[in-house]
Amino acid sequence: MTVTVFVPRDSAALSMGADAVADAIVREAAARGVEVRLVRNGSRGMLWLEPLVEVGTESGRVAYGPVTPADVPGLFDASFHEGGGHALGHGRTEEMPWLQRQTRLTFARVGLTDPLDFDDYRRHGGMAGLEKALQLAPAAIVDEVKASGLRGRGGAGFPAGIKWATVLAAEADRKYVACNADEGDSGTFSDRMIMEGDPYLLIEGMVIAGLAVGADEGYVYLRSEYPDARVVLTTAIERARSAGVLGDDVLGSGRRFELHLRIGAGSYVCGEETAMLESLEGRRGEVRAKPPLPALVGLWGKPTVVNNVMTLAAVPWILAHGGAAYAVHGVGRSQGTLPFQLAGNIKHGGLVEVPFGVTLKELLYDFGGGSRSGRPIKAIQVGGPLGAYLPASKFDTPADYEALAAAGGLLGHGGIVVFDDTVDMAKMARYALEFCAIESCGKCTPCRIGSTRGVEVVDRLLAGVDRRAQEELLRDLCETMRSASLCAMGGLTPLPVLSALDHFADDFVR
Repeated sequence: MTVTVFVPRDSAALSMGADAVADAIVREAAARGVEVRLVRNGSRGMLWLEPLVEVGTESGRVAYGPVTPADVPGLFDASFHEGGGHALGHGRTEEMPWLQRQTRLTFARVGLTDPLDFDDYRRHGGMAGLEKALQLAPAAIVDEVKASGLRGRGGAGFPAGIKWATVLAAEADRKYVACNADEGDSGTFSDRMIMEGDPYLLIEGMVIAGLAVGADEGYVYLRSEYPDARVVLTTAIERARSAGVLGDDVLGSGRRFELHLRIGAGSYVCGEETAMLESLEGRRGEVRAKPPLPALVGLWGKPTVVNNVMTLAAVPWILAHGGAAYAVHGVGRSQGTLPFQLAGNIKHGGLVEVPFGVTLKELLYDFGGGSRSGRPIKAIQVGGPLGAYLPASKFDTPADYEALAAAGGLLGHGGIVVFDDTVDMAKMARYALEFCAIESCGKCTPCRIGSTRGVEVVDRLLAGVDRRAQEELLRDLCETMRSASLCAMGGLTPLPVLSALDHFADDFVR
């Protein structure tokens, strides 16, 4: 009997030796006369257990991890290929508490399927959303997205349905869909996990967006630091074209949609939508003044839907099950689910997809298990390097757009970076300004000059040079950057700086 063994091909698993583990399993199986079918799946998101090896049994998949090549002979001795008990065993994967407590809509397939097997994608519900969309008028597709309450998962939280409706109503001879896959925020990796673990989902979402607004061409702007995602996406796009999902006759409908992959050059600011469009057009990645909005004057001056990976990846589920079914999840104006990413000094780092409204404390302790060091968690940064540093007194805050904004924070892409009580928050504030100075596109003065002057002010503050005057100057500088910068790069940099000053004042006293 052939045994199916799953070894992830996700970047996190690869970095922990997943290829070597896969090779060791194949060699050991051959030596023992065990017939094995090896499937390279996506990651389940339990990154502290990578490489997480799963074995298919009659009662379901059984998980083992973290597995090293040296563990493989012992696993075979314990009949792991039959689901046998072992010190690295975690029982049936579906019964692991980490997964059981989640509501996986966008990530429902990740870890289950071979990411590049299109037939496997369809067997697990793939293409149901696109097939439904092909039966609807463009305005009806947009209405479903509106009804879902889906908001941009890239940080701003703008309602996706309103953006799509704007592009649909725009008069133009050409329209485009641009996927911002330049995932550069610290502690974020959900985009990468979808692109590596379920790439057809993103492709399906982009085709649906094209049908909704009248665009027949799309671009994925992928950050250069994701070489594994590039390989997977390139192959997936080719296979989707061969399967009739892309091209002149989408699933036999007579509708056209073509998709192109473009690679960025390492600029953080190209995560901003207009800088990304500039880069796509072959120019230096600088922010454009708004208005006009990209929805009206976007790629090559044409109306353009610009969404990030998580936004577009949510669309197939919404079309397949209905906007109302998606909207029942979450709280208030934060509807649906969000894949939160736990990183930094955290015991159980990884990806958790749950409805909006879960508290930060639940994410940090129920899922994350507290700090990896075992020391108290002093601060977390939510929303990437431009997000606020939040103290323990804020950990009861619900993780949704409005609640975090009311707490002085930013949800952003859902990344949470954890720091224990050994962190120096004054240094973290300085880092925020230094990061802005390095990554600024240089187009506007408040961001370009303000960040550089900010580093100098923090250095004087930490040196004890007229502390009160330096703090007042720093706060005034931050207000100038916040109100006068051309984009969020300069406009949000004050958030981590001021939150560090407000919540961790003692760290600024040397």
